[in-house]
Amino acid sequence: MAALKEVPFSGYSDASLKAAAKDTGSSLADVRRHFPRGPISLVEAFSQMADGEMRRHLAAVKEARVRDRISLAVRARLEAMAPHREAARRAAAFLALPQNAPLAAKLMFDTVDAMWRATGDQTSDFNYYTKRALLAGVYSATLLHWLSDSSADRAKTWTFLDARIEDVMKIQKMRRGLEKSLEKFPSPMDVLASITKPRAR
Repeated sequence: MAALKEVPFSGYSDASLKAAAKDTGSSLADVRRHFPRGPISLVEAFSQMADGEMRRHLAAVKEARVRDRISLAVRARLEAMAPHREAARRAAAFLALPQNAPLAAKLMFDTVDAMWRATGDQTSDFNYYTKRALLAGVYSATLLHWLSDSSADRAKTWTFLDARIEDVMKIQKMRRGLEKSLEKFPSPMDVLASITKPRAR
């Protein structure tokens, strides 16, 4: 994506799109057709590109535990952005602006949903939302760590990621234990019904 080369200098802006049009010999009208919302469309395209690279990487992984595949998904998406690290930093700053909060939420949901689906997850109940919420926390924290990581091969980021995945697994284990414990107790609705049920005279 030619515009990404301009983002480190001009950010996600019309200036980057104009420079990309000039570099590729395209008309500004053609560029605007591809990016109808200007800088917003450019951020969306960058995010979708990284999601696509992540999906392609996961498709080649045939065997792995779910937790390992999730870790691989997070890592694959970050590595997809590695050639455009400054563009990723600029995207994070752009999405942190208050007026871009709805876009940030949408792109984050799209990303974590793509990650779970790439692992083969078919959840459709309440767990669908809890899994994505937990992964959003893991991914956003790891992204910020990755953006500031200067260690060789980003080794500190991958250690950080492993620790965050472990934290999530502990939460999931605690939640399953709580659910099993609650199954031993009568339903609150049944208790309420027994209390309010008229007694035989």
